[in-house]
Amino acid sequence: MTSRIPRDSRLRLVRPRPLAAAPQAMNQRRPRRPAPRPPEGTPARPELAGMARSGLADAARVARWADSALGPGRGSATADGKATLSDATADHAARELGLPVAKVRADWDTARLAGLVEVHGDTARPGWRLRAWNRDDSAVLRGWVALFDAWSLAHPEPAGQEPGAVAEVVSAMPQVLSFLQLSAGPVPVAQLLDLLEQRVTELRTERCEVPYGPRLEPGTPGAEPDPAPATDTALAPLLDWALHALAGVGALTCGDGQATLTPLGSWAVWVKLEQICVAAQSPAGNIEQSAEGMLRGCGRLRPNAARAEYRAWLAARPVGSAVAELLGAARGEDALLRGLAFEALRVVGAPAEPDVRGVVDEPTLRPYALLWLAEHDGADPEDAHEVLTRPEATWLWVDTAAAVADHGEAPLLVRHLESAVQATVPALLDEVRAVGHPRTVQVLVALAAAHPDPALAKAVRRAAFQVHTGGS
Repeated sequence: MTSRIPRDSRLRLVRPRPLAAAPQAMNQRRPRRPAPRPPEGTPARPELAGMARSGLADAARVARWADSALGPGRGSATADGKATLSDATADHAARELGLPVAKVRADWDTARLAGLVEVHGDTARPGWRLRAWNRDDSAVLRGWVALFDAWSLAHPEPAGQEPGAVAEVVSAMPQVLSFLQLSAGPVPVAQLLDLLEQRVTELRTERCEVPYGPRLEPGTPGAEPDPAPATDTALAPLLDWALHALAGVGALTCGDGQATLTPLGSWAVWVKLEQICVAAQSPAGNIEQSAEGMLRGCGRLRPNAARAEYRAWLAARPVGSAVAELLGAARGEDALLRGLAFEALRVVGAPAEPDVRGVVDEPTLRPYALLWLAEHDGADPEDAHEVLTRPEATWLWVDTAAAVADHGEAPLLVRHLESAVQATVPALLDEVRAVGHPRTVQVLVALAAAHPDPALAKAVRRAAFQVHTGGS
């Protein structure tokens, strides 16, 4: 062991803040800036969405089959409560769809990673993106971006590879993809390998710390060796895996010793570089919208403006039917709508209390309902989170993170770590895995992709892989 400056390897979170503040964070926007224009030649959004629909068509087919064939009283997706298909279910799907079992399993995994299907215990149900598949280009594009973020889970590395080297390559690939995007054309794989070696060497150097005491000259007995540079033999196979995995999700093409981003891949990299949100802007005429449409329209408004919209929408409807419609929207798969629905119910106030108490036993709505009731009973909003058990608070953290991942910007997802009740990242990851939220994998993958700390991102990515594979 070499002597190094001690550091806290527990990856501590910053001081936690109450979970009650988490849903409000999504409405705390910075001043608007003009939306950047995509690079010249980027297809229009409807065309990009068409590409995404085409690439995810097989996954959507399996998700629709699961919607009709699985669920309470109709069949079990898994035999052990994990998200992987049981052998009997995979055989059933293969027979009905006319596909090989291996293809069914691959499409099932893709559907899960893209948010087209969600697993709850041993049952499956369609994700909100599948419900909006034919009418909402943003939902389709976000589903594809979720798969793009999870490329290393969709196509795991070949057996026998060193886990540390795999993690380094995954961490370095954003720079490789950025170079491909800026090149706007084919790039020789040999050039990408040089870039990957440089980036991996930087990552290894960043992990090295200045030792205590005087440093001996290289070659002197007892001197520490210099960090070994990344080598072709170590990284070439992993680059080949990464490029083919990204090709497998439709982000690039490989051939003749060159790699080229697809239009969809180039757009996705540009979106991440610009950190822009692809969610639709708030539409006009919210009073005439359904609860779901009104809430979506308020998703980009500041809190005061959103409350004004809620009041106008509620004033045009009988209280009983309005509350029922809001709770119906909250039961959907979109976590943002869940949080906003309860914000609207806060505007309703006392008339909503019986209905809110009536949903306390619904697992998806329970944390939101308990917070609403605590505040209604006079608790300080900053202290209302104390009514939640630790698993309920963790479930709400994941649900809010899912809303941020779907509708917010990457820095906002990173800042969402502040609202966790756990003192360290390892503790948070352990409890997140335990609560079994159906969006756990997508949330962890998005957080790993967004977080600037390579060590923390690696830990979060490892946890996502463990949840995805059912490991521990």
